[in-house]
Amino acid sequence: MPAILEHIRDIRIDAFAENGHHALADALRVVLKIQGLESKPLKVVCIGTDRSTGDSLGPLVGSMLISAGFAGEVWGTLESPVHAVNLTEIIPRAAGGESAVIAVDACLGRKTEVGSIMVGVGPVLPGAGLRKRLPGIGDAHVTGVVNVGGFMDYAILQCTRLYTVVKIASVISRGLLIAAGQDRFQDHAPSRGQLFTIPWARENA
Repeated sequence: MPAILEHIRDIRIDAFAENGHHALADALRVVLKIQGLESKPLKVVCIGTDRSTGDSLGPLVGSMLISAGFAGEVWGTLESPVHAVNLTEIIPRAAGGESAVIAVDACLGRKTEVGSIMVGVGPVLPGAGLRKRLPGIGDAHVTGVVNVGGFMDYAILQCTRLYTVVKIASVISRGLLIAAGQDRFQDHAPSRGQLFTIPWARENA
């Protein structure tokens, strides 16, 4: 990655704000355009595990995308998660091809950041917050701040509120559909406080 891109700050989106999914789609378009990838089809790698509430953000996004009929490749779902054990095996297959790779993962942050979604240039570094050394992946990253970090992070991820994780996942998945031009729920505007941003998810809850 050119040095100039390394200093571009992440774009922060409030998952609980009205039309957060549109803000995420706009941010993703900006990040891809900076790299000349705006015309590429999207491939999404969703990192995490369903064995931990906080770390299930990625697999939830992957499952939501597939259920919504996302046309691009999706790696990492609740049924087949991408995590620390299989990540190095998945990366060569997921990173190949002519698509722009979007990596989705959960992260911990400050109290004021919980519920935020960060969209930025370059790969996500899975496990960095837990001091794991895992390879990075993605032309762009989308990370959701699911809880407060800094002390006993493993335990924090285990006791993270499912509501927060599902809300962030819903906004990310809808935003990715919009960015890819595949949003078939254009006429559905979620009301304030509504958990799911797309009707199928609400109906199947």
